[in-house]
Amino acid sequence: MNDLAYWPAIKPLPKNRNFISKRKNLNNINHVDQIWEYLKLKCGDTLAINDLRGKNKEKYSYSELANLITKVSISFKKYGLTKGDVVTLISENSPRWLIVDQGLMRIGAINAVRGINSPSIELDYIIEHSNSVGLIVQSKEVWLKLNKKDELKKRFKFIVNLEDEKFEDLISWPEFVKEGDKDYLKEINSFENHNHQINDVASILYTSGTTGKPKGVPLTHANFLHQIINLAYIADPEPGTSVLSVLPIWHSYERSAEYFFFSCGCTQYYTNPKFLKDDIKQVKPVVMATVPRLWEAIHDGFYLALKKMPPRKREIIKFLIKNSSIFKKNLRKIRNLEIKQVSFSAKISLTISVISRSFIHKLASVFLWPSILKQLCGERLKFPINGGGALPEHVDLFFESLGIDVLVGYGLTETSPVLTCRKRELNVRGSSGQPLAFTEIKIMNFNKDKILQFREIGKIIVKGPQVMKGYLNNISATKDVLSEDGWFDTGDLGFLLPNGSLVITGRVKDTIVLSSGENIEPNPLETEILSSEFINQVQLVGQDKKCLTALVAPNIELVGNKFCEYDLSKLNSNKNIRLFFKSQINNLLKNRLGARFEEQVLDCYFVDAFTLENGLLTQTLKQKRREIVNLYSSQIEDMYKNQIKKENSI
Repeated sequence: MNDLAYWPAIKPLPKNRNFISKRKNLNNINHVDQIWEYLKLKCGDTLAINDLRGKNKEKYSYSELANLITKVSISFKKYGLTKGDVVTLISENSPRWLIVDQGLMRIGAINAVRGINSPSIELDYIIEHSNSVGLIVQSKEVWLKLNKKDELKKRFKFIVNLEDEKFEDLISWPEFVKEGDKDYLKEINSFENHNHQINDVASILYTSGTTGKPKGVPLTHANFLHQIINLAYIADPEPGTSVLSVLPIWHSYERSAEYFFFSCGCTQYYTNPKFLKDDIKQVKPVVMATVPRLWEAIHDGFYLALKKMPPRKREIIKFLIKNSSIFKKNLRKIRNLEIKQVSFSAKISLTISVISRSFIHKLASVFLWPSILKQLCGERLKFPINGGGALPEHVDLFFESLGIDVLVGYGLTETSPVLTCRKRELNVRGSSGQPLAFTEIKIMNFNKDKILQFREIGKIIVKGPQVMKGYLNNISATKDVLSEDGWFDTGDLGFLLPNGSLVITGRVKDTIVLSSGENIEPNPLETEILSSEFINQVQLVGQDKKCLTALVAPNIELVGNKFCEYDLSKLNSNKNIRLFFKSQINNLLKNRLGARFEEQVLDCYFVDAFTLENGLLTQTLKQKRREIVNLYSSQIEDMYKNQIKKENSI
């Protein structure tokens, strides 16, 4: 049994026992919203939240935030909201979003959440599917994009506009808060009598809907509280620690992260991707919840700036980065913090390499890396927690070389979301870390009737307090992923290491099956391709084809510098440039550990960047694979047709 890929539900030993003991009162609460009275006493005057880029630029202390949450909850009661009622909340990050979210939880109500950029048909569906009795929108523009507005006005108990201005029949934010303020002193203690249960539904989150209508995921207070309590084994920020929030709060990853950081008494600053570069320097965060694309952007921005430096300075910095990279990587191998273990004899030569490079690395660490980190991420970043996908190895190594250990995690909306996360003391590169407390993981074959061995790739099956109880009003979808005894099929592929580290290798639904029957997992291949400085984004395609092709969003500036061409259409018509990229891609894939001939690409086609604005990225900056394929279907077919023509002409 010891060699089977199964990790039991254990409670890890905290590195900072004092930090855990200071939070013991949180173990006694059964509702997320109960943290505010605890925080009001513990961190009253500490700045809780500061909205740097929002329309209202609001900021509140923990006392002010707790009081506003109470006032808003009173308002909800006065508008007839009761325990178990659902309210649709359509907004991006803001203090008002948080106040509404927690005010609803205070009275036992539930919110169904979504961002403002979702299409109107999706928002209409969520309102109906969740059986909402009220609506809260970020602005009048969000309200205007909804259909059946007259019907909604008749149906809802209230419609609140989070803006200050009055618009039509919508209740403005000041008007709504004022309603609760009237009876604040009279009602402030009434919430203690509520019969709140830990398994009450707290919020309904919706999946991306890329394979049909989005599925509703009801998450309970127990789900979120598991995250609040057990993320403390990963990070231990003290009250007042600065946190920069850039991901959408209505997404499960950012939401659970924020709840945890608030429970620590941190100061959270709201920004958005557009202003991240400036705000990260201003705030100098100690903690950040991030996704791979943000780290890739910072990495690419650095190397772009490096190319503009004087040649001598540029070469010195490149040499120092290479030295530190080799130093860190070899040190990691010696400490067994790699997926692939090295022999004792190999460690001897690695030790010699580490010793020979240590002096130069230390000099760079004292005199150069701090100034670079100050420009890149504000110099104080201690807990950069990455979720939403694997971090490319070259990006991971780059930040490690400069002195930042990114803590990569893994999870899904259905798991609240965090299942695993790399710890600072066991930061195995290439892995998604070790299971959180009380989380079980096993790797099974495709029939799910056999547990595989350690290091064997199979389906990732999980169980724990953070796992949902089932999809909303969708019994068949629930049965597809959730067993009667609570085991959840993630839909992801991977393997377990003997130390508990989980390695993600792909997603079952993303698997490309070639006409030969060969299965290709595109994610690790694409990650490898992104190590090319000429490629910003890539998506491999080839379902039911003889071989793979690639859609490439190039680094236009670097391509222009090399080939004196900046126009995508002209890049695509230039055979030499396409051949150059094809060679780049195939060389990178060929040199991968365990590379296969089937992983080589036939051709590539240059495309515009995948962005939020063009609908090809999710809100957590993941590529919408199906939409991308559909958009470029004709160009993909042309790549294969051209090859057939070549074969026929021979």
